[in-house]
Amino acid sequence: MKLSARNQFQGTVTKITEGQAMAEVVVKVGNLEVVSAITEGSVKSMGVNVGDAVTVAVKATDVLVGK
Repeated sequence: MKLSARNQFQGTVTKITEGQAMAEVVVKVGNLEVVSAITEGSVKSMGVNVGDAVTVAVKATDVLVGK
């Protein structure tokens, strides 16, 4: 799989919370958790399950840093 996003991280799905149309997918990347909201259809068509190894890709026009 090739993506244009440069910020890609390998992780493991730790939790999937399904709603009426959207699902919240939590991915553990090192010591961090990344939460993604995707359609339930995408979860089903990709066959995403807890424990799966996945790639998290972040593409944003702004990345903020605070101190």
